[in-house]
Amino acid sequence: MSEEILVNVSPVETRVAVVENGIVQELHIERTHNKGYVGNIYKGKVVRVLPGMQAAFVEIGLARTAFIHAADIADMPLEVEGRRAELPDIRTLLREGQSLLVQVSKDPIGSKGARLTANLSLSSRYLVFLPHSAHIGVSIRIEDEEERERLRTLVATLVAEQGVSGGFILRTVAEGVDAEALASDIAFLQKLWSDFKGASAGAAVPSVIHTDMPLSLRALRDLARASLEKIRVDSRQSWQQMRSFAESYYPQLTDLIECYQGERPLLDLYGVEDEISRALDTRVPLKSNGYLIIEQTEAMTTVDVNTGAFVGRRNLEETIFKTNMEAATAIVRQLRLRNLGGIIILDFIDMEDPEHERQVLRTLEKALEKDHAKTSITGVSELGLVEMTRKRTRESLGQMLCEPCPLCSGSGQIKSPQTVCYEIFREILREARAYENTKFLVLASQVVVDRLLDEDAAYVADLEAFIGRTVEFQVESLFTQEQYDVVLV
Repeated sequence: MSEEILVNVSPVETRVAVVENGIVQELHIERTHNKGYVGNIYKGKVVRVLPGMQAAFVEIGLARTAFIHAADIADMPLEVEGRRAELPDIRTLLREGQSLLVQVSKDPIGSKGARLTANLSLSSRYLVFLPHSAHIGVSIRIEDEEERERLRTLVATLVAEQGVSGGFILRTVAEGVDAEALASDIAFLQKLWSDFKGASAGAAVPSVIHTDMPLSLRALRDLARASLEKIRVDSRQSWQQMRSFAESYYPQLTDLIECYQGERPLLDLYGVEDEISRALDTRVPLKSNGYLIIEQTEAMTTVDVNTGAFVGRRNLEETIFKTNMEAATAIVRQLRLRNLGGIIILDFIDMEDPEHERQVLRTLEKALEKDHAKTSITGVSELGLVEMTRKRTRESLGQMLCEPCPLCSGSGQIKSPQTVCYEIFREILREARAYENTKFLVLASQVVVDRLLDEDAAYVADLEAFIGRTVEFQVESLFTQEQYDVVLV
């Protein structure tokens, strides 16, 4: 598998696309005036403690007050002897007016403020440093037990030799690395933590203490894998910054970073712009002529699989199985591309053969192995649904690039011209009973007026006869289809 990372930089935003075998799999966008906050560390002030929710609101200087739960303050196991551990009362951990060092774990999404944690962490290429823990862990994506034990032993030895206080988690990309690379990462994280402690000592409340790197540099830290062949950047300044950063921390990536100077825009060349447009549609076509319907709501995301015009060669069960197999891979790509998170419900076409169900689930799990976000899948429920969760830390592509429609307020529906016409009739009847006037003037959109003068003209004549007054119509070009006004003349 070949993989490339494309970095498009402009004064207003940076966009990073991950392309695998010529197909766009992930897209990350960071806007200059609306950067994400995940990973930033703040010195905040507790403004309200909520005992009933075991949580508190913390002022960190953002537009909306941030939120922290007791589980993100107390450094303790989730389970003890097979039972869920009881959290201490939030009032024993925090009090109103208290200053607190916190890190953003989830960006503000919709009407919700940022989610915080007091268990701080700092990331490097191969390691995550946990200053308030002594735990040494290994990413669950590294499956080889011998390699897991080798890495854990290696880090434990380095920590003991350097007298480091704190814990570490080895990231997936650490698989196969040597002691020198890990020692370099540990030294980098220790320097970063030392600088951070110095900055936080005399900082005002609220204030930002540490900000994560810009997207172009995070791409080197978080997205580069062993299969990476090239990193193309269309800004010479960013190219120089990325090479300098790579030379210092990730020398194996330095020669892969290339400055793109072609006449055609970089993302156009790889079809990324077209993929962005398609990723905003609810309907996703499949090669077999089937299709997916993806609907994102505040509570969850639903994905419906349909066969469309695909009929297969032998029978209906074969058609359903082939469509579901193709859909499983396509769904994972869409989750990554659109950055969909939270609860996700997959409605595959019902399959009678249990082996077919198992194969579809295995295909889904296999495709999710490439996903950077943490995911969890259940089996097929009695209703034929697959429930899964995907860690959500930032806004989805749709939430970042779009806003609710001013006509339908995000519902996806508006009243039909027929419905609006009948509302106008009822409004005229109400006004006719209340006032003694000579005629009515109806102001409405073009499509509504056209219907009143055409399909509903007979109803208008009957209404005039019933109320004994004339009704006139005037088109208002600025009115939406649902807007109208009945004026007494």
